[in-house]
Amino acid sequence: MAAVPRVLNVNVGVLGHIDSGKTALARALSTTSSTAAFDRAPQSRARGITLDLGFSCLRTALPPQLGPGPGELQFTLVDCPGHASLIRTIIGGAQIIDLMMLVIDVTKGMQTQSAECLVIGQIACQKMVVVLNKIDLLPEGKRQSAIEKMTKKMQKTLENTKFCGCPIVAVAAKPGGPEAPESENPLGVSELIEVLKSQAYLPSRDPSGHFLMAVDHCFSIKGQGTVMTGTILSGSVSLGDNVEIPALKVTKKVKSMQMFHTPVTYAMQGDRVGICVTQFDPKLLERGLICTPESLHTVHAAVISLKKIQYFRGALQTKAKFHITVGHETVMGRVMIFSPAPADFNEEIQENAFDFEKDYLYQEAYLSKDSNTSENKENDQAGGVQIPKQQWALLEFEKPVTCPKLCLVIGSKLDTDIHANTCRLAFHGVLLQGMEDKNYTETFLPKLKVYKLKHKEGQVERVMDDYSVIGRSLFKKETNIQIFVGLKVKLSTGEDGIIDGGFGQSGKFKIRIPDGLKPETKVMLTAASKKKSKAGKGDTTKEDESSKNDSVQPVTISLLFKRYVFDTQKKMIQS
Repeated sequence: MAAVPRVLNVNVGVLGHIDSGKTALARALSTTSSTAAFDRAPQSRARGITLDLGFSCLRTALPPQLGPGPGELQFTLVDCPGHASLIRTIIGGAQIIDLMMLVIDVTKGMQTQSAECLVIGQIACQKMVVVLNKIDLLPEGKRQSAIEKMTKKMQKTLENTKFCGCPIVAVAAKPGGPEAPESENPLGVSELIEVLKSQAYLPSRDPSGHFLMAVDHCFSIKGQGTVMTGTILSGSVSLGDNVEIPALKVTKKVKSMQMFHTPVTYAMQGDRVGICVTQFDPKLLERGLICTPESLHTVHAAVISLKKIQYFRGALQTKAKFHITVGHETVMGRVMIFSPAPADFNEEIQENAFDFEKDYLYQEAYLSKDSNTSENKENDQAGGVQIPKQQWALLEFEKPVTCPKLCLVIGSKLDTDIHANTCRLAFHGVLLQGMEDKNYTETFLPKLKVYKLKHKEGQVERVMDDYSVIGRSLFKKETNIQIFVGLKVKLSTGEDGIIDGGFGQSGKFKIRIPDGLKPETKVMLTAASKKKSKAGKGDTTKEDESSKNDSVQPVTISLLFKRYVFDTQKKMIQS
């Protein structure tokens, strides 16, 4: 086989707010370059697939920083249309987007979706170029100063992100707008290509692991079979391999493969490839995943690592519902948030793994510096909220999702008004453990040791003898006190006690004090009960007055225990 000149493929995600001119820019890029290899397959034209469906490419000579020798650099432009699919495309392609182009309408600046794109970029991508588009709309006299002003503004916006200091290029992809004649030449596009070349790097690719490919295009060729084109997200594929289309539960053999219109026998992570199989109707799969047979799992629930997105204004609360994007699907799901046990808050957590042996603490909401639950406010005055190094969530999906293990997960509130100026992406994380059993609540959840701390308070009613007291107000009348027998309690005066059993019918109970009551506690309790009996004889107003003057503090009883959320027996545990 003759050596194919080296073609290095770099995937560039083209993102931006609706109408910022992404499609026009991708079209200008792929046609300006003299070596453009705009994919003009007759099938695409016949089916009227425009660039909106995603991929066009631009080829240029290999820049010197990428190694010696003849060769070409191919930029595959991944145009991400609209919002829902933007999130999908990016997350689906997160592992393979090497460079992001954030397109900004220079007359409008940052808009809601541009901010969301920035968030996704920070989660999914290492390098970015900002493109200020539509400079033809600025009056020529003021154009330069307007561009400088917007450039400064963008630099400021990017200051606290990982893209601080990234290149910012001003262009007009289609001067005069969509209606203008084709003869109008784009402005600044060749400069942009030079910037893209300077930003290109040898992406790290890994052929190991299961084969997984995002198919964005499926069509038949007479006498050949059905071709699925797409980008390999992980692993590699060779001629003759079996691949599964998990959504349809169908397995097919790879009959032939092409890259850059050249037949190949092997392709790996990051490559754009066309795979030909036989006896498969292309209408069944427009877009979706294909993979090594049996390598994807279908899960009903999952444990994920959890990070809140700083621009999300709402709180992340347990029991709340979010749109959850996993792999290539978006489904509704409910979250339950939990953290390490307080003693482990500062422990380093192993990445991409979850330890089922450990105990975890249930949280009503995600703990962060800006969380403003009343409890945290109290802690704040006491010297700052303790924030754990890592938090997790249990996600329960409304319908099962098929995805690779350890895939990226993003939670958003897509039902928020699209015109409201807020970030709808709420959290992101990695899927650490999926639950494939539909009865996971019985078979799996009991292994998840998330506990709630329970704190009950009651009062000492009276002394029985030196080693026991009667308590009240700790339990409701109907509570079965038997299940609490043997639990330890503490009196506000310092003594330790053990619940001995119920006393009478009204929820009162007996506490044994193994080390005996302190003399001063006895005095306090006797004074309190004397006062009561005195008041009992007189009328009630006197009681109120006497309690004002004679401030005998009641002795309180506290009962602390933990209970595991998924323990079917609801056992109470004390350390």
